[in-house]
Amino acid sequence: MISQYLLTFAVAFGAATLLPFYSEILLITQLNAGLHPAWLWLAATAGNTLGAGVNWWMGMKLSQYSDRRWFPARKSDLLRAQNWFKRYGKWTLLMSWMPIGGDALTVVGGIMRIPATPFFILVAIGKGLRYAIVIAGVSAM
Repeated sequence: MISQYLLTFAVAFGAATLLPFYSEILLITQLNAGLHPAWLWLAATAGNTLGAGVNWWMGMKLSQYSDRRWFPARKSDLLRAQNWFKRYGKWTLLMSWMPIGGDALTVVGGIMRIPATPFFILVAIGKGLRYAIVIAGVSAM
């Protein structure tokens, strides 16, 4: 049974990076299969937050390669995210849960050299709220 939660963690981790994973689909499937919602929430939030940490690291260490195809954010998304950062600062990381531009925000968090502690706290709050809403929605059905 623990392997199901590890799978949720791994897929959520991948979904936060450049890998084409969709953690909500697995999360909903596992909820419908009767897995414990709190453990699923924890696994998905932790995995997705740590996956965003990969983007943050890439932003810090590899930002000079942002024009490369393998970079986890498109140039247009990076520019939009940088404009958000200029306007709202580190608090934009609360929006890292967004399907479009959210991953770019985590990359820009690295480019802007946001320290690890506020980065991970803000990203975990945003991503944790997203998974809580998905779980609440499925539970309400």
